[in-house]
Amino acid sequence: MNPLTSQDPARIGPYRLISRLGEGGMGLVYLGRSEAGRTVAVKVVQAEYAGNQEFRPRFAREVAAARRVGGSWTAEVLDADPEAAVPWVATRYIPGPDLTTVVAKDFGPLPEHSVRVLANRLALALEAVHSAGLIHRDLKPSNVLVTVDGPRVIDFGIARAMDSLAGDSLHTRTGMLIGSPGFMSPEQVRGLELTPASDVFCLGAVLVHAATGRLLFGAADTGLPAHLFRIAEDEPDLTGVPASLLDLVRACLEKDPAKRPTPKEVAARTAQDSTAEWLPGVVLAQLGRHAAQLLDYAPDLPVDAPPARPDPLVKTARPQTAPPPPAYAPTAPSPFGTPQGFGPPTPPGTWSGFPAAAHPGDPAPPHPRRWWGLAVIVLAQLLVLLDVTSFNLAAPVLQADMGMRADALSPLFMAYTLSFGGLLLLGGHIADRTGRRRTFLIGLAGCAVASALGGAAGGEDLLILARLLQGAFAALLTASSLALVTTGFTDPEERHRAIGIYAATAGGGSALGLFAGGWLMESATWRLSLYAVAALAVTALIGAAALVHERPEPTDARLDSGGVLVGTGGLVALGYGLTQAGSDGWTVPLVLAALTGGALLLGAFLLWHAGRADSFAGASRTPGQDRLGCFLVIALAGSGTMGSFVAVNHFLLDVLGYAPARAGAALLPMAAAAVIGATQVSARLLIRAEPRVLIVGGLAVMTVGLVVLTRLEPGGGYATHVLPGLLLTGFGTGMSFMPLLATATAAAGPGLAGVRSGTVLAGRELGITLGSALLSSVLATELSHVASQSDTRASLLRAYTTSLWWAVGGMVLACLAAGLMITAKAPGARTPGR
Repeated sequence: MNPLTSQDPARIGPYRLISRLGEGGMGLVYLGRSEAGRTVAVKVVQAEYAGNQEFRPRFAREVAAARRVGGSWTAEVLDADPEAAVPWVATRYIPGPDLTTVVAKDFGPLPEHSVRVLANRLALALEAVHSAGLIHRDLKPSNVLVTVDGPRVIDFGIARAMDSLAGDSLHTRTGMLIGSPGFMSPEQVRGLELTPASDVFCLGAVLVHAATGRLLFGAADTGLPAHLFRIAEDEPDLTGVPASLLDLVRACLEKDPAKRPTPKEVAARTAQDSTAEWLPGVVLAQLGRHAAQLLDYAPDLPVDAPPARPDPLVKTARPQTAPPPPAYAPTAPSPFGTPQGFGPPTPPGTWSGFPAAAHPGDPAPPHPRRWWGLAVIVLAQLLVLLDVTSFNLAAPVLQADMGMRADALSPLFMAYTLSFGGLLLLGGHIADRTGRRRTFLIGLAGCAVASALGGAAGGEDLLILARLLQGAFAALLTASSLALVTTGFTDPEERHRAIGIYAATAGGGSALGLFAGGWLMESATWRLSLYAVAALAVTALIGAAALVHERPEPTDARLDSGGVLVGTGGLVALGYGLTQAGSDGWTVPLVLAALTGGALLLGAFLLWHAGRADSFAGASRTPGQDRLGCFLVIALAGSGTMGSFVAVNHFLLDVLGYAPARAGAALLPMAAAAVIGATQVSARLLIRAEPRVLIVGGLAVMTVGLVVLTRLEPGGGYATHVLPGLLLTGFGTGMSFMPLLATATAAAGPGLAGVRSGTVLAGRELGITLGSALLSSVLATELSHVASQSDTRASLLRAYTTSLWWAVGGMVLACLAAGLMITAKAPGARTPGR
């Protein structure tokens, strides 16, 4: 510890400073104490970084995530103020030297037992860091503090904030290297996207240093480029590493991140049954003396008594004379001011006036009109559903009115299916790169134009173009909608409620769309129906321009051209194959080729992105297995939901003879039940329940509802044969769909919400297309043997019942997939005691 200088402030926030602890690339570290007597380490960012507008929101985001890191082997983040004139963060003070001091200066390499314990504790610390959605990015001996009972990891996640100053280089604009040359991973040296596996490589380098006292790839005095080249290309020299740890360290230092063990696996391989002291006695004795000196420490220069806290709402006059400007100023209002629309009161559950974020991508407070914005987003989603259902209902009338051939409707449906389902993934990428709000507005405007174009169409070609454009703009609208919802709410409970409302709309809105579409068809022409959709889109566009706001955040999004091409190609091929299979059969060579090629492309996309931080999985507390599980479950559940929904609707229309509007009204209880399941059950329980429990429970309820619906009979009453099954199916839909969306989009990080949203929604659309294809195939098979009108009704009933049993099978598979693959904890649950 070094005494304070005349350039140092007396206080930082609520902490009285006692001494300097050290200086790093980001700023100074002080020893401080709170008014209650708690000792803390206060890191103050250098003023030159604080003045960079890209750095500040990143710093806020990373500190917010670091506050949620649990575990026994990390230094807990206690407080911070990213909006201060010079941002700072306070952590629990660890009374011990860093590993560099112990190994390189005082005692030399550690014995084998100590290195094993070090490996175990550091692995447990990294596991806690990764589970909070962070990557340490700068694990090195100076960031490992040595104490009597074990090591502690500090500075986790904060190094990422420096990326905003780096551009595409390893160096910041001020010449600071991101990471430490002796303890960087090959992918970090190459400038590739980092994953938790990068920290495992750094862990291996730290263990080599602890066991041998030297740097993994030698000294850097040969020049930085040569040293970085050795890290990227050369094999590590493991001479001196204990034989019992040699295989583990070598595995950690694999050049291929996929071949490295996880922190959990490292911890398991280094677990100790022995209760022996983890360090030699001479080291423990010095650590004890160090802790005793801290208790007796008094600063060389007296520090004035803490000044009275000024009222933050009362401005005080600046003194006429002032001492020389300090290098690090005390906490003061941010020079960038308060974001427009955010008031000064500090709501409950915040720290230093900054709301606790729901995930690492939440650096700013929520907008006060976010719920109005959500209402517009819900309206936009209903618009998409209304467009689909009204056009489907209008197809026979449209065909007769325009004198179209019997097979001319197929290209119309194909155009929308391929453009919408195939472009959801690309729509998510576009939303992240160009802005979610902007993409949302473009989608609404495009939907309005495309609907008006369809209403004015005088021929088949123009209608096909209109449906193609409608699907493309609906994909932009849908992907950006969910991304806006998942990033617009920072509080976990609010986020769950918002996703619940969105899930209820997407899961149960088709019934409302059928009702509205049926009413339009009965009271207007098909052209007026399309114009009505255009007018609704214009209304939503006006509301969105005024009420929908995108939370400001830096973005790391880069268009993954290869991934988008492969994923989109797979979705388009599968969409084409499934649509044609429903009408032409599943054994047609072109259909088989499309289905096989699409499955291979989509499978390659999902597997490739399952371990990447910039798209489908990545460095978040939800592992890639969970996201893959969500994709599979939502596709299977979507096929079952759509198959049953269409089957029941056709049963009401074709067997019971309901008019379109009446059939839509009969399905509205299903939508109401979905609202209850999503907003009143899952949204409330997810804060403390595992998503898997809610997902499997909801799918089980849906399965029971579908089994009830298989009892459909021509003479059966609606209240006794249809309504109970609809209520159960709708409730289960809402109960399962909400945690599926929350888990699939959890901890997406900046610039990734659109990608995650587009991918999971593409899975749902794929399932819906599969369900429709199965129903069409069953109908074609049953109706091919019809000989009379009475046979037609019986065949239709058999087809609908068969489709419902197919849906039951899909739900059973979805339950199994959810139980086996989804292991995430509550996506927005607060850490106890925080």
